[in-house]
Amino acid sequence: MAVLGVVSFSFSFPGTVWALDGFGPWTATGVRGLLAGLLAAGCLLAARVPVPERRHWPALLTVAGGCVIGNPLLTTLALQTSSTAHSAVVIGLLPLATAAISAALTGRRPSRTFWTAACVGAAAVVAFTLHRGGGLPSLDDAYLFASVVVCAAGYAQGGRLASHMPGWQVIAWGVVAALPVSALVTAAALPWEPVQLTTKAVIGMAYVAAVSQFGAFVVWYRGMAAIGVPKASQIQLAQPLITLVWSVLLMGEQLSALAPVTAAVVLACIAVTQRARA
Repeated sequence: MAVLGVVSFSFSFPGTVWALDGFGPWTATGVRGLLAGLLAAGCLLAARVPVPERRHWPALLTVAGGCVIGNPLLTTLALQTSSTAHSAVVIGLLPLATAAISAALTGRRPSRTFWTAACVGAAAVVAFTLHRGGGLPSLDDAYLFASVVVCAAGYAQGGRLASHMPGWQVIAWGVVAALPVSALVTAAALPWEPVQLTTKAVIGMAYVAAVSQFGAFVVWYRGMAAIGVPKASQIQLAQPLITLVWSVLLMGEQLSALAPVTAAVVLACIAVTQRARA
């Protein structure tokens, strides 16, 4: 399940770039959350899911703030000028940040072997994507690094909560909780960011709303609950490499010769983290 979630997330950056073909960054973030929230609300109503207990709402609000509002907005702002390849650096750091926040929340400490492999894998991905995108610090990088922090918090809290309720309900309540903010952002941004419904914009928006913001999280949180947040997060080390494949096939970018070497290092690190005892 976690692997399926990573593959689904890997198209998020290209999908966002396509959405930006017809939507402004603030409008794209608001509409994305609004559509996902309406879809999730329909699923919750159809399944007659009761409102979560009060003790679960702090974690759900963290999911809403980090995964539904913060990360989509920050990465969308970055992708206005940054390439998908360069922006993939955020995914290289996200697994390590998720594991660190999870360890802080639960008090469980993964083994030294786990941390070593995770750091090596993250370093390999960061080095590759920075080389691919030029690597010079910029405002885009600030957006991306900020997105790592807020998204990692949402991943860690959501993964922990998925052990108490089905994963699809975690993200469903997260996007529903963010609905007022999503609606407000959409209403405020539309007058300032005219919308052009091009084919790419519609396809991109449909994907990031239905899959990136909801469907992918369903399998992702279920995978986290099954194998644990630290191990599941390290599978995501492969996401930037998959995203780079999409950047070649769909965005017309050229793949660096370093890609096979980086892929081999990352896959080896994933194997080690999956075998390492927490």
